[in-house]
Amino acid sequence: MKKCHVLWVMLLVSVLLVTFSFPAWGAKKIKIGVIGPMKFVQGIGHWNGAVLAAEQINAKGGVKVGDKMMEIELVQADSNEFINVTDATNAMERLITQDNVNFVVGGFRSEAVLPMQDIACENKVLFIGCGAAHPQLCSRVAENYSTYKYFFRGTPFNSTFLVRTAFIHLDHVAAILKKELRIPKLKVAVVAEKAMWADPMVKTCEAVIPQKGMILAGTWRPSPVATDVSAELSAIQRSGAHIIFTIFSSSVGIPFARQAGELKIPAVQVGINVEGQKDSFMQATQGKGDYVMTSNSYCQGVENNELTKPYVDAYVKRFGETPTYTSDTYAAIVYGLVPAIEEAGTLKSDKVVAVLENRVYKVPGGVVKYMKDPEGKPLHDLTWGPGYLTGIATQWQNGKLVGVWPYKWKLTPESPEVTYKGMVPYKIAPWVIKKYKK
Repeated sequence: MKKCHVLWVMLLVSVLLVTFSFPAWGAKKIKIGVIGPMKFVQGIGHWNGAVLAAEQINAKGGVKVGDKMMEIELVQADSNEFINVTDATNAMERLITQDNVNFVVGGFRSEAVLPMQDIACENKVLFIGCGAAHPQLCSRVAENYSTYKYFFRGTPFNSTFLVRTAFIHLDHVAAILKKELRIPKLKVAVVAEKAMWADPMVKTCEAVIPQKGMILAGTWRPSPVATDVSAELSAIQRSGAHIIFTIFSSSVGIPFARQAGELKIPAVQVGINVEGQKDSFMQATQGKGDYVMTSNSYCQGVENNELTKPYVDAYVKRFGETPTYTSDTYAAIVYGLVPAIEEAGTLKSDKVVAVLENRVYKVPGGVVKYMKDPEGKPLHDLTWGPGYLTGIATQWQNGKLVGVWPYKWKLTPESPEVTYKGMVPYKIAPWVIKKYKK
């Protein structure tokens, strides 16, 4: 009996020694919820970006929180937000009340992220949005800081800046068409999925396009998940549009590009087509997606700064594809959340918020600086422009995705010229050249 008692004491001492020798893994882990439409590319991007971030951070020993090293544990939540907003809110509730996560990243559809934001902020859980673009998500922070200070936008910059950038892309392409094809008065068709985030962009398009000296050929609003857009395309062809300005974040971008390619509509596509950012786009469009141009975040061979290539290369090696913008859960965790936790020395959201909102830091897509409203109130929204975040534009050229903007771009005549490493000139689709070349 005495010998058995000694053995139990020795075993207990050994366990205590191991526990105190390795406090990082003896303590609780940092639980980060990753929420998004996991059956779609956007949610897959959310998850993959977070997985890469967690793997890299844990491989280096974890996160230093005060005097402890803690590893990251990810908790996946399928928001199903394309189909049902209630599913999205339920998923956020589960993350917070059942999974007891410390922080949340992700969210895609603005209609779903707004109520998800309510739930996270009511529970004082820091939530970095990595997909939704509606300005209201951040205007709420300034209007009711004590409630909504726990929300930050991680990607993309808001829809006001998205449309501004897309208009710069439109101007870029319009100048090329005018020069190469000598079309004096360009007609532009606006095609936007019927979704909340696109509403302010459509209104801006309808107001600004005529101001740019171009003719608005019409506006079409197909479903985000439409599988047949032949009626819209036939109407666009009859309108005589030279440019189709697309505003797509969902799967409608595939049938639209495929059917436009099948019809060989003599109009170039520019704007936003998130499906066009994917490496599988040409396969999905059955080879008909060539010459589609879209706003984008990443492209193999293009470097915004010294962080871009290592991130893109690591993501491609890990997942076999180029990261889409929702994969910026990676940047939100690696360059935003984790350094803020380490500086705060705690997992308490209020302390981390106070650090994060004042940080200016480099990410693979540029530099993050959180904006304030005209009265100086924190917005937790992303600063847009040269030196900060601009995004890029990519085009499919002969079956390969290449970067085409910023290419010799100046924000104003006095601004320095901006061209990111790896950019190439934009190309007009051959059938458009054939139609209009004189």
